[in-house]
Amino acid sequence: MYRLDPRYTPAPQAAFHTGWQAVTSQLPYDSAVVAIEGPPSVDWSLLADRLAHELTERGTPVTLLDIRSHYAPPALVRSRTERPADADDPYFRKLADNPLDDLFETLPVSAPPAEGLLLVYGPGAALVDHDLLWYADVPKRYAEAAVGAGEAGVNLGLPGEKPDFRRLFYIDWPMIDRHRDSLAHRLDAWLDMQSPDHPAWVDGAGLRATYAALARKPVRTRPYFNSTPWGGHWAQRELGFNPDARNTALGYELIAPEAGILIGTGPQAQAEVPFQLMCVLEPLSVLGAQVHARFGTSFPIRFDYLDTVGGGSLSVHCHPKESYMRERFGWAYTQHETYYLTRGSTDTKVFLGLREDADVDAFRKEVERAITDGVPMDPEDHVLAFPADEGQLFMIPAGTPHASGAGNLVLEISATPYLYSLRFYDWLRPGADGNPRPLPYEHGFANLETGRRGEAVARDLVQKPRTLREGTGWREEVIGGLAEMFYEVRRFVLDAGAEAADDTQGRFHILNVVDGEGVTVHTAAGDRHELAYAETLTVPAAVGRYTLRAAGGGPVRVVKAFVR
Repeated sequence: MYRLDPRYTPAPQAAFHTGWQAVTSQLPYDSAVVAIEGPPSVDWSLLADRLAHELTERGTPVTLLDIRSHYAPPALVRSRTERPADADDPYFRKLADNPLDDLFETLPVSAPPAEGLLLVYGPGAALVDHDLLWYADVPKRYAEAAVGAGEAGVNLGLPGEKPDFRRLFYIDWPMIDRHRDSLAHRLDAWLDMQSPDHPAWVDGAGLRATYAALARKPVRTRPYFNSTPWGGHWAQRELGFNPDARNTALGYELIAPEAGILIGTGPQAQAEVPFQLMCVLEPLSVLGAQVHARFGTSFPIRFDYLDTVGGGSLSVHCHPKESYMRERFGWAYTQHETYYLTRGSTDTKVFLGLREDADVDAFRKEVERAITDGVPMDPEDHVLAFPADEGQLFMIPAGTPHASGAGNLVLEISATPYLYSLRFYDWLRPGADGNPRPLPYEHGFANLETGRRGEAVARDLVQKPRTLREGTGWREEVIGGLAEMFYEVRRFVLDAGAEAADDTQGRFHILNVVDGEGVTVHTAAGDRHELAYAETLTVPAAVGRYTLRAAGGGPVRVVKAFVR
């Protein structure tokens, strides 16, 4: 059965505590400066009040210093972090490369008080001199929800101001992530603030030991589905996700910049820690030497779901070509994608590539009329449509126009960059706020791949499976590979009870059960991990040899992706 909360036991030496009293008991009694770092989406006022209350109750004097009160004026913060070249782009920004120091004109001086504790808290607290460093966190989905709700103070360095998604995605998150990653090797503790009345705390050395153990065995990140105007209901009906939400659209199975790993012993004693930190602390074990040399600590492949079952078609869009992505947007590599049809039919569609007779100028004029005058267009006048045959993989190199039609469940196997969808047409559909959804079509036409069209699309991008190797009751197929895309997608087909051996050979694998009851993954080191239908699993490079054992109820198909 699909697990909504895959959870892993912390390392034996890890100290794990929950609740404010237990968390506060980990603070020293003697004179010290304690810095508590973290993103703006943490409820910092509550955190400071609760710690101060508990410290006072136990008789420890405490002085509070909210680092946010020392930020530079908002106009200066904006001038330092927002590029003038992005001012006229209402959709995107180049990823910020600023240090967190840019939030300040001068940092406050911190010195241990004569007695008790000085508690410095908020984004940037680690920049002051300190004796102890904690990191308080909530997953990024909380920040997205807060911006969507219009909560002030969510954007980094701009307390009290109206929130902005562009700033969150392209400025705040790169700055916060880079800062957090730089602290990972010396954090004294991690504090999960998802339950404000019941926080979870793990010591820094224990957290690093836990990551070291998880980096050498199969691990699954905590899944999550959000809602969008096009979303369907498959994940609500089949997996039990967000039953009260309007839909389940984009499923975060493994999107490294946002993914979390649950560690703990149960729902009331667990912390969600970033998957990305495991890549920072254990890059050779997770990624492998060659992938690490190529991508640094960026985990370069993502798995997510696009649920349009009972929903609408996605927008027709493309993604930036590599040079455009690097120079205009700041990612070192680009967003090549594939669509695997976990659920589809001959009656539903996947839009992919240009028609042989497509006129790009006419395409642009129709897009502009749709935007300015609300005139509907038929994308199939310009873009090919293929039957969404279940089990088919569609290759989508950067610059290729594409969309999943209504009625499909797509497992999107993609390069990790995911914040640059260059939309051409969105069916005149309003967004959640009732306004037309943004259509950055000029970026789209600047990146549109016009050379691959017609028969070349069907030949190159809708590939037939090719058996690579096989054994008793199983085979491994290549279902998608292009020279211009840095990763390859394969599929295991196993009879009930069959076993297939594999080896990471020094680079991570990602697995997803696309059909059947599931498999058990057994590693050469003796680790065992169940993987049910629709679940995604990372097999770190350090695992080496492992075996897939199919459940006994019927045939099983498992998709695998890896960096070539």
